[in-house]
Amino acid sequence: MRGLSGRRLGRGSLTAMSAGTLVLAGSVLFMVACSSGGAGLKDEGPAARSEQAAKAMPSPAGSATPTFKRVDAVALVKADPKVSAEVKRDLKPCVGKEYPVDVTYGRVTSNSVDDVIVNVLSCADAVGVGSYVYRLSGGSYENVFADEQPPVYAEIDRGDLVVTKPVYGKSDAIAYPSGEDVITFRWTGDKFTEHDRVHTDYSNTADGGGQPAPAITPKN
Repeated sequence: MRGLSGRRLGRGSLTAMSAGTLVLAGSVLFMVACSSGGAGLKDEGPAARSEQAAKAMPSPAGSATPTFKRVDAVALVKADPKVSAEVKRDLKPCVGKEYPVDVTYGRVTSNSVDDVIVNVLSCADAVGVGSYVYRLSGGSYENVFADEQPPVYAEIDRGDLVVTKPVYGKSDAIAYPSGEDVITFRWTGDKFTEHDRVHTDYSNTADGGGQPAPAITPKN
């Protein structure tokens, strides 16, 4: 101890000690790298491990997107022998090449492919003049439902066919019917059968005849 305390270390001694220190540190780092499997000093904390685990897990299979085959509804209606000559004659473009036809695709006849619901409207006031359901069978579409008593409009509601028919009084305007019939049909066997029928009478107001009363918002 005495000899070390009385000896002044020169620059060469400091350099030698520094070199020795670096060699020792390098050996330690080499040993750490070898013990980690040769991956070096890569820090893999919880976040990195979670990311790797997420990548290793198989991704859930995505839900299949429903598809449907578009049809030429105008050509379908005009070629249908069950459609009246009057509806066919009046089925013309309202503006340019735009026909007054609403088309809905969906399952309503327990078929393995989508059915086609076609509503033919009038150009003047968009009143439904005919509603039809077409079912694909043997490579061609078959008319399995038709209602040509205007006003009429057919829709799909949770797998059922729902037909809405406004009810007009003698003095009712087109926009303000006196009431409404809502008829629900279900596919049974090879045809539609009536399942439910609901009639609603609209309240009379001072202006608009049978215009439906405005909805009342409850106060908090």
